[in-house]
Amino acid sequence: MPFDPKLTRRGFVNVLLGGGVAGWLASLLYPVVKYLIPPEDVAAEPDVLKIGAKGEFPAGSSKIVKFGKRPIIFIHTPSGEFLALAATCTHLDCIVQYRKDMGAIWCACHNGKYDLNGRNISGPPPKPLEQYQVKVIQDDIFVTRA
Repeated sequence: MPFDPKLTRRGFVNVLLGGGVAGWLASLLYPVVKYLIPPEDVAAEPDVLKIGAKGEFPAGSSKIVKFGKRPIIFIHTPSGEFLALAATCTHLDCIVQYRKDMGAIWCACHNGKYDLNGRNISGPPPKPLEQYQVKVIQDDIFVTRA
């Protein structure tokens, strides 16, 4: 760096202090700005999910699995039908569960109930659960978007 005869000691100290204050402000503002700007969602949602073999699910059982980033509830009804629905309650996004004794899908947060087609039948849920298609190919069970 060439020597500038016009730069005094006081000017040099002012440059150092100004740079330090600017760096300090940047270190405070950067996390705030990063928090306010949401990250890009780069994860792709799958189109098909293999649940397992038919023999793994006895009649009247259920299982919660991840379909991409969303949980779904897979149900083998006592009548032998396979169902797949979104596993988050439409009221406050609590995880629902299949209750064989009630013959319904139940949300423990506020006692919301859905029938096996996902329609809300009691409690505070404002709308039905999203449905997924279940396909049985040979002995394997697959879930796809409806």
